[in-house]
Amino acid sequence: MTKASKHHQYALTPPMGWNSWDCYGASVREDEVRGNAEYMAEHLKAYGWEYVVVDIQWYEPGADSSQYRPFVPLEMDEYSRLQPAANRFPSAAGGNGFKQLADYVHSLGLKFGIHIMRGIPRQAVHADTKILGSNATARSIAHPNSICPWNTDMYGVDASKDGAQQYYNSLFDLYASWGVDFVKVDDIAASRLYGIHLNEIKLIQNAIAQCGRPMVLSLSPGPAPLEHAEALTEHANMWRMTDDYWDLWHLLYEMFERCEKWAPHVAEGAWPDCDMLPLGHLGIRSVDGGGNDRWTRFTRDEQLTMMSLWAIFRSPLMFGGEMRDNDEWTLSLLTNDEVLALHRSGSGARQLYREQERIVWTSRDEEGTLYAALFNAGEQEDTVTVTLAQLGLTDAPHARSLWTREDLGVLNELSFKLPPHGSLLLKLT
Repeated sequence: MTKASKHHQYALTPPMGWNSWDCYGASVREDEVRGNAEYMAEHLKAYGWEYVVVDIQWYEPGADSSQYRPFVPLEMDEYSRLQPAANRFPSAAGGNGFKQLADYVHSLGLKFGIHIMRGIPRQAVHADTKILGSNATARSIAHPNSICPWNTDMYGVDASKDGAQQYYNSLFDLYASWGVDFVKVDDIAASRLYGIHLNEIKLIQNAIAQCGRPMVLSLSPGPAPLEHAEALTEHANMWRMTDDYWDLWHLLYEMFERCEKWAPHVAEGAWPDCDMLPLGHLGIRSVDGGGNDRWTRFTRDEQLTMMSLWAIFRSPLMFGGEMRDNDEWTLSLLTNDEVLALHRSGSGARQLYREQERIVWTSRDEEGTLYAALFNAGEQEDTVTVTLAQLGLTDAPHARSLWTREDLGVLNELSFKLPPHGSLLLKLT
């Protein structure tokens, strides 16, 4: 097996977990991470949820929302590597990094993930600090003209410079020593100014390959360029098809077209990513997405539509809300074993047809069972119909509604009135 394909083993099914961004922005604290991990272990682990991911700026002692404080001092070691801020992550004190927090997450039977920014800290470059395993220094490998347009923490790394690979190797050796299982790298898949950064993606994948620990590699933000689908598949496990996604209908509406374009590139171990699920209690210390402390703005119909599309398309599922506040409805969206079985083992998902705002997707599971998702993306109630011929069936199937867990009987035609922004997810046998 080649190095380029070995990493696909790390995510044979679409990753499922929790990410701190939608509820805490850049400011999540250790007690909040531990609390959400405990909730996942108790309520979600049995359904396949496993990753607990600390999002951006865990190294920023003063982070207090999703708004970044520009050019502030960051926690960093002598080798130009950012470290968790001990005032927010007390177990990191004394140079322990995320080791104790990762150990705790692992003790619950879960996996631990972190967010990083592409590149090397600007403060390391200005101080010209060391690179572990190299005679190069931070300044000598930096690409000062390659900067993130929305965050001031980093300069890019010039992949052609001696020491560039050693720097990334030293980062991922550190993360391996902490027990990191999942790394979300930002400002790399589709920078708003500079496009995709393939050279740094390759450095990162090389660093993972040499560190001795399996790590799922997630690339952000989107929209990742479709023309780079092959390279993304070769080097990453998941990559964003969209810019930051929030609980707004127009963003969900746009996702149908994105999914249609990316569906041919969904593959085992390599997953186009629709971004986080903005469900439940959001915006506790985040003002991103045009809102603040709130319950999701999606209606229940829209929540079902989103979950049905993500499931049949097989996007990674990363819950964004504060899980400990989940109500019964929200928990039910995450624990429907019939829907999750489709998400885990579906294949060949495609948009069967779209007529104005009537949309039908199909997929089959590993046993050949057919699934159909019917969507009304319009603003009025509408009837969505799909015939046996369109489905490639000669005999009328038995239909089961997966969200309501209701058997609908043998149907000669699938024709259903759906509410605005509504959907129906069917298993056909």
